[in-house]
Amino acid sequence: MNLCRVCGEEKLVSKTLNACIDCIRKNKNDILSEILNFHAKTRREFNLPEEIPNSDDGIECKICGNECRIPKYKFGYCGLRLNDGTKISHIGGTSKAGLIHWYFDPLPTNCVASWVCEGSKQYGKKNLAVFYQSCSFNCLFCQNWHFREINIKRARKISAEELADVVDKETFCICYFGGDPSTQIIHAIQTSKIAIEKKGKVRICWETNGNMNKKFLEIAVKLSLESGGCIKFDLKAYDENLNIALCGVSNRKTLENFKFACRFIDKRPEPPLVIASTLIIPGYIDADEVYKIAKFIRQFDENIPYSLLAFYPQFYFYDLPTTSRKLMNECVDAARSAGLKRVHVGNVHLLN
Repeated sequence: MNLCRVCGEEKLVSKTLNACIDCIRKNKNDILSEILNFHAKTRREFNLPEEIPNSDDGIECKICGNECRIPKYKFGYCGLRLNDGTKISHIGGTSKAGLIHWYFDPLPTNCVASWVCEGSKQYGKKNLAVFYQSCSFNCLFCQNWHFREINIKRARKISAEELADVVDKETFCICYFGGDPSTQIIHAIQTSKIAIEKKGKVRICWETNGNMNKKFLEIAVKLSLESGGCIKFDLKAYDENLNIALCGVSNRKTLENFKFACRFIDKRPEPPLVIASTLIIPGYIDADEVYKIAKFIRQFDENIPYSLLAFYPQFYFYDLPTTSRKLMNECVDAARSAGLKRVHVGNVHLLN
């Protein structure tokens, strides 16, 4: 427990922020401005743009939901796109140059959707896990933060053709995650199309913060719909101020995109097309937040699977404890009381 520097009360807060969930939600004393300054500092440490560029005379990038307006000779928020003075130059994320790490995972694997996914029944088959080494958020609790240490310019890039070529007859599914596929969605889409065309039936799945351009989201959803895969939205928070504090970016585009993806659910109720998850961060995601997220999900379909994930201290939230069973039980009850029928607890081994 620490003192919240805003209200002065003793609460479970990270020393990184020294601000409690209630003060963040209310943006008391304009605490978000200070928190965003801290986000800028964390991004400087990894040579990434401090904030989403929004220059009046910049060139707009429409790859992800941040819609950066990049000034001359500067990079977009993801670090992959440069305004070279006349146009946007892509350092990575195109069909010819994906900044990724990939590997095969034997099925069943610890996928967020494993409890409702057909892949969990495919013993002897494998998943092609594609980790995109860039992101459209700046989560202070990132479990995979090490990708930020990569030298983007010098790192080896893999084309969509090369990646699709590793798919073999034992590959049941491809799952794109990261980082986040939102910043390299063109590469992921092209890989999927080539893999399906050349290799036959392979399921296409996504784990994403949902912060992508709707045009590309529609293509991604349809690829999953037609191949038997799913799209898993990581809904970090419902309250916008809280999402900004935790991730450095608004969640408005994420929520809009989740609503859009849900329009396709009726086309294939089973296996589930759209799946949601939330990381239960002690001190920052409580039962009230989960209730609001679940209520939001419920308005589209009560049967959308919702996975609540136990937290492990990482990155700048190194000083928080793992999720307690008491908190997790409260969050499960909240999700069910909001009307969701399929609520699941992930990372059970981390609960204390």
